[in-house]
Amino acid sequence: MKKYVFLLLLCVSTFVSAALPARYMQTTENAAIWARIGDNTVTVGNVHAGQIISVTPVAADYYEFKFGFGTGFIDKQHLEPVQGKQRVEDSLGDLNKPLSNQNLITWKATPIYNAPNVGSAPFGVLAENLRYPIISKLKDRLNQTWYQIRIGERLAWISALDAQEDTGLPVLTYHHILRDEENTRFRHTSTTTSVRAFSNQMTWLRDQGYATLSMQQLEGYVRNNMNLPAKAVVITFDDGLKSVSRYAYPVLKQYGMKATAFIISSRIKGRPQKWDPKSLQFMSVSELNDIRDVFDFQSHTHFLHRVDGYKHPILLSRSEHNILMDFKRSRRALAQFNSHVLYLSYPFGGYNAKAVQAAQQAGFHLAVTTVKGKVKPGDNPFLLKRLYILRTDSLETMSRLISNQPRG
Repeated sequence: MKKYVFLLLLCVSTFVSAALPARYMQTTENAAIWARIGDNTVTVGNVHAGQIISVTPVAADYYEFKFGFGTGFIDKQHLEPVQGKQRVEDSLGDLNKPLSNQNLITWKATPIYNAPNVGSAPFGVLAENLRYPIISKLKDRLNQTWYQIRIGERLAWISALDAQEDTGLPVLTYHHILRDEENTRFRHTSTTTSVRAFSNQMTWLRDQGYATLSMQQLEGYVRNNMNLPAKAVVITFDDGLKSVSRYAYPVLKQYGMKATAFIISSRIKGRPQKWDPKSLQFMSVSELNDIRDVFDFQSHTHFLHRVDGYKHPILLSRSEHNILMDFKRSRRALAQFNSHVLYLSYPFGGYNAKAVQAAQQAGFHLAVTTVKGKVKPGDNPFLLKRLYILRTDSLETMSRLISNQPRG
């Protein structure tokens, strides 16, 4: 079935499944399964012959079933009604177990078993490059760890020898980008990277097969309601500097990547400025519009991106009311570029309880900080961590920071 058919199924399945009851069916042969993972509908593995899963009819040829945080599809011709009086319920186990805010990562074709024992009947296989939610973990008599998962309203098991726990999703932070030969003023500024380094880093991500996610997809990850690939990053730029459109945009566009720019809305220029690498210049309305095919624009506040006489972010000394008014003003100002301004980056990474409360009241869904680390499911959505990849960092350092390295 062609990809566009699956996309159509994803659009209509919610309405169809609400009208049609789920039913237990048995696979007659090994059956490939598909699901929406990030931006793409892909093969996510297979279910072996003789397995019982709960499915919902959604089309003439395909059935829908629960896969991770979303929906999977299986060809109808591979299924038949459960025969005789098979003990369906006994084989399903406790389906009311809550998820554990933990995923496993697959880096290869990963066997799924009906019990935490490699000698048990195989349920099927998960494909490589998946994040899949874990319900629980246990040790077998040989002290091997097993992950319990749920698929098609079945409980199943994956050995920790075949997969690994998800260490979190990296959100990369950039600000300013300059060519080495023109960088005379900001060479020793950690937030300024070189065009060469940035291009090499993006090339590495592309060659390693990383998907670049939107903030909306990051929200889906944090809130446990979206299936995403194992190899994935979020690329963010703070401030809205002109160098982003001049240097970062062409690289990202060439590689088909997406990124988020957190914009200081009061500094958007009415018309483009003549390029001057010795000063911090901000993008204009037209420059922002020109890069909208790659960049999603979100808030870096309106007037609050300043420091006081002690070099502290002024946000920390403002009342909750003043912070809230600024956040709302920023959302209104950015509405000309994006009708869904739902994400915030705190100025200079500065935040306190008042800022977090104001972010919630202003209607933001997530907020990112400059605290170093990866984002994990269940994290406080208004205190999300990020990572800096510096101009001087090697690609080996980058790999170590963002990769979820398999054991062995």
